[in-house]
Amino acid sequence: MPQDPLKYRAAPARRDEILDALRETGFLSIAEVAARLGVSEMTARRDIRRLAADAEVLAVRGGVVLPTGPRDRSAPAYSSRSAADVEEKRTVGRVAATCVRDDDVIAVDAGTTAYQLAAALPDSFHGTVVTHSVPVIDLLMDRPSARGIALGGDLFAPSRALVGSLTVDTAKRLKVRTFYLGAAGVDERGIYAAADVERQVKETLMDIAERVVLLIGRRKFTTTAPVLLCGWDRLDAVVTDVEPPPPVHRTLESNGVRLVLPTTEPATLRPPPAR
Repeated sequence: MPQDPLKYRAAPARRDEILDALRETGFLSIAEVAARLGVSEMTARRDIRRLAADAEVLAVRGGVVLPTGPRDRSAPAYSSRSAADVEEKRTVGRVAATCVRDDDVIAVDAGTTAYQLAAALPDSFHGTVVTHSVPVIDLLMDRPSARGIALGGDLFAPSRALVGSLTVDTAKRLKVRTFYLGAAGVDERGIYAAADVERQVKETLMDIAERVVLLIGRRKFTTTAPVLLCGWDRLDAVVTDVEPPPPVHRTLESNGVRLVLPTTEPATLRPPPAR
């Protein structure tokens, strides 16, 4: 039975109520969340987005489920990554979002840091987002002012991403100003992906972009991943939350790659307005 409405309580209390209800029911629609909390559907969606960013729930079309529920067998792997270093990823996402113009045409990679960029886009954003990330696609459902282009394909469960020849063929027909790339790890040699099945989609999105911007938190400077995606010369900029290790910093400078930190003036990274 629904508990007392929490309309006048703090957002953390509302989110706790959502989690308690999901443990009982397994699924709640947006309307049910709003009714249970005594708030608008817009407020309910904001609470769900925050819980999803913390990897405590999985937002699905029309509602929300627990990430370890039967609706999402792949969730533990993705959720464990999403729950790690959340504040670092949010910082990177917020900094990157300030570099996006309201009318931009961007591509957003699949991955938990790239997701935070999409989540941080302001309500004033009315541009286009191209993505093969299922969580980002779901996020765009609640952004009527933004245009979303979903790259169809085969579902790669560990990354909740769409991959394969269909994804690549669709991406090749498009053009974007900036591709916001994620990575499983980096070193002086370049940028690495966790699985080869992801490589071709990422390469194609780099090819169709005027600029490529890498989004990474500090942990990626010390993380090892098996698939070399590209060298630093493929990048225009790197957005991160800390100064890179000296060998990587020197590589960025030698390749003319712009380093963007939380202290950097973000407007200088924005592309020129569309003509």
